Amino acid sequence: MSAEGHSDVFHHIRDAEVFELPQFLGGELHIPQPFAQLGFRITKFMLIEVLVVILGVLIFRGLAKRVATGEPVKGRFWGFWEAILLFLRDEVVRPTFGTGHDHGHDDHGHGHGDHGHDSHGHAVPQHAHLDAQHGDAGHHGHGAPAHAGGSALAAVGHPADEYLPYIWSVFFFILFCNLLGAVPWLGSPTGHIAVTGVLAACTLAMTVLTGTKELGGLGFLKSLVPSMDVPFPLNIPIAALMWGIEFIGLIIKHGVLAVRLFANIMAGHTVIAVILGFIAQVAAAGWLWWVVTPASIFGQIGIGLLELFVAFLQAYVFAYLSTLFIASAKHPH
Repeated sequence: MSAEGHSDVFHHIRDAEVFELPQFLGGELHIPQPFAQLGFRITKFMLIEVLVVILGVLIFRGLAKRVATGEPVKGRFWGFWEAILLFLRDEVVRPTFGTGHDHGHDDHGHGHGDHGHDSHGHAVPQHAHLDAQHGDAGHHGHGAPAHAGGSALAAVGHPADEYLPYIWSVFFFILFCNLLGAVPWLGSPTGHIAVTGVLAACTLAMTVLTGTKELGGLGFLKSLVPSMDVPFPLNIPIAALMWGIEFIGLIIKHGVLAVRLFANIMAGHTVIAVILGFIAQVAAAGWLWWVVTPASIFGQIGIGLLELFVAFLQAYVFAYLSTLFIASAKHPH
């Protein structure tokens, strides 16, 4: 898709085969197309996504090396990323999945009311149970104990931690794409429905795979139908109808996951473009230009700051809803 001609009012926020630059730098930077004869064309969103992956590898490999020492992570930069990782682990993934140690008690993705049991059969709150796991890991077979004063990321062993790599990956991929979209003349891949659609499809695949692993293929499909206390002759047609509704709902809610992210990111960039467009519209209006221009610039700054907040918020919403959907497959109803 080319941005030449600017007949498309949304050309600034769409994908393209060029990077738009200021006029004094040439106006456009065309992306080389070495694979064009094979029908494969490279776009700016592809390159931005590659940059996102590179940033993720550089940041989190560096953080992983520091965490592996067992010492507290030092420095505001590394502490910032560790704080986000811990927040997603301790406030999103683990509470949503629960501990998995309740043996029949209500543990359907909420986790806050879960209780373990001590050696005398007394109920123990979830946080105390986790503290016992992490502080005495060598006695419970959960791996190396967390060193006193060491990095909080060194504490492992929670049943929900196997889902952390996916949730962390999708959160930071979306976050970095959103933040790079705030850089002039780049654009955000998450403002394209194809990108968010693939992310939602990945969450759908994780949901189905988790449900299949936990319940079996047939068991997962059966779990889509809630239990109903109805007479046997009516049970079969009602169950079939409910299964169809629930299956469509499963697809729709993951589709909404894609549309929500795409719409929020695209809307933010559109508003910024419209506000700045007011300046060009009144360029020949004399004194009115001096009124509209400062108002548009300050308005753009305000919307830009809001977009930084939205970048984090939308990454969190996508990660949180993905966690809910996957947890619902592991703990149906």
